[in-house]
Amino acid sequence: MKHFIGAANPMRAQFKAMAAFEAQHFSWHFAGGVGTITLNRPERKNPLTFDSYAELRNLFDALKYSTDVKVVVVTGAGNNFCSGGDVHEIIGPLTKMTMPELLEFTRMTGDLVKAMRNCPQPIVGAIDGICAGAGAMMALACDLRYGTPATKTAFLFTRVGLAGADMGACALLPRVIGQGRASELLFTGRAMSAAEGLSWGFFNDICEREALLPQAQAMAATLAAGPTFAQGMTKTMLQQEWAMTIEQAIEAEAQAQAICMQTQDFTRAFEAFSAKQSPVFEGN
Repeated sequence: MKHFIGAANPMRAQFKAMAAFEAQHFSWHFAGGVGTITLNRPERKNPLTFDSYAELRNLFDALKYSTDVKVVVVTGAGNNFCSGGDVHEIIGPLTKMTMPELLEFTRMTGDLVKAMRNCPQPIVGAIDGICAGAGAMMALACDLRYGTPATKTAFLFTRVGLAGADMGACALLPRVIGQGRASELLFTGRAMSAAEGLSWGFFNDICEREALLPQAQAMAATLAAGPTFAQGMTKTMLQQEWAMTIEQAIEAEAQAQAICMQTQDFTRAFEAFSAKQSPVFEGN
């Protein structure tokens, strides 16, 4: 386990074209510029293992170098998203680890969230049923989230004797739903209902189960057909500006926009507007 967690990422060198990627611990499907990750252990509500954590981290890290993946969709099989860390394959072994081993593990789980936030592709979460623990953090790390009336999202760390501060929860969740609401969920570990998640801004929309993945993939396809370089810049600015003053943010956005004005997509948009046509973006 330790060697796998600490191993160098083999995907950077091998797969700039990530359509060729073959996942071992989840499902990966690529079409039309959209890569879809499906957590696929439905008999256990799609829990994560040491290996799936590490492979997901490596995949999102490698996406920074991808030339073909424009948007990522993350979902779960069997009407559930993810029940968190596998009780028998992760939680049990953690109770027997030394402090250095535990820190190696907790840093690795945080690295997954960092990789999701730092990859330039927008990430769309299609979140049904149980979304708990590390699964809730994966959902939170997405850029857009769609749920169903059956979705129950629980940051349940305190219910197993751990701090609500896990994988960046205390930084990310208040920014999405507000400090007071986040404090309640992180202190109590209770499940946030789909209705609460929608009204609090956690979900972008709630749809029926059969429409969930099609709606998420439709949004992903729309984004993939857009100016993807500019979208990557937007995601970078959304991430980086949390730590900036207003003055720093305005200057950073001035520089970001000047860079985007050098792209061919900017010229394509102007030429299409002048011709009264819809622009066809190519991401460069």
